[in-house]
Amino acid sequence: MAIKKKADKPSGRRGKPTPTFKVTENTLLMDFLIKNLPDKNKNNIKTLLKDGQVNVNDLVITKFNHPLTTGQKVEISWHKRPSSVTYQGLSIIYEDNHLILIDKFPGILAIATDKGNQLTAYNTLSNHVKIQGADRKVFVVHRLDRETSGLMMYCKSQLIQAQLQKNWHQVITERAYLAVVEGHPANNKGTIKSYLKENKALLMYSTEDETDAQLAITHYQTLNTNKHYSMLKVNPETGRKNQIRVHMQDIGHPIVGDRKYGSTTNPIGRLGLHAWVLAFIHPVTQKPMRFESTIPKKFSQLFAENSTETKE
Repeated sequence: MAIKKKADKPSGRRGKPTPTFKVTENTLLMDFLIKNLPDKNKNNIKTLLKDGQVNVNDLVITKFNHPLTTGQKVEISWHKRPSSVTYQGLSIIYEDNHLILIDKFPGILAIATDKGNQLTAYNTLSNHVKIQGADRKVFVVHRLDRETSGLMMYCKSQLIQAQLQKNWHQVITERAYLAVVEGHPANNKGTIKSYLKENKALLMYSTEDETDAQLAITHYQTLNTNKHYSMLKVNPETGRKNQIRVHMQDIGHPIVGDRKYGSTTNPIGRLGLHAWVLAFIHPVTQKPMRFESTIPKKFSQLFAENSTETKE
């Protein structure tokens, strides 16, 4: 499958060749750069790192104390890297040796289905990491529905995948969605709790019967309203299939564009659900990380006029 990469590798500055060095002994990146870039001082090198201009084996590295091993390739770019790399259907907003964070566009599958060779985020990322090495792979950590946009995490090893999935609720410190719904919830804030099951038509539904069902808890807060619609911040405490979509239907305010779960309107031409914030403890470095994607323009434009912003 051909992948169109919008952010191309930058060329040298004013015809100056891009420096490429081979690592001949184990060392730290800063020490290596000081030795191989004698015309740069430490502050110059820290700027190169901060601006994403240092590659190790074709992967952007920003940490000065990154360990290097014999045989690796270090490359210096004379231009700042773009803040994200965009492919058809997604943007990579963060990448290191263990994780890839993407902003998925609506209409793109997270993983392949049994319906043939379709464009998926998984396939795109698989091709992306093979640039770093033919044996490189990506692994799914969690999923978004095809029509839902926003932040997703993939990882680069089965060990990290298992670790994240096993400790998901301990690792994730914040997860927020934006939902554009029909009408106006009676309360500006609320919590929805039910047990979810799937029927023969593959539709999820809420029930009070705990038998063969999964507990689902969703918190919401109204951020903005206009005459016909509301934009909610939604924090799912659990991560069940179609949970937010079902719970919005349960309170009588289905997500716009969601005919599957009760919507009768589609003012933005897409499903009104976006994975907005994802914060977590990095599984390797143990450092807290937080990512917030841009609010989709179609969401903002719907509330640009005659809207009422709700204060906390």
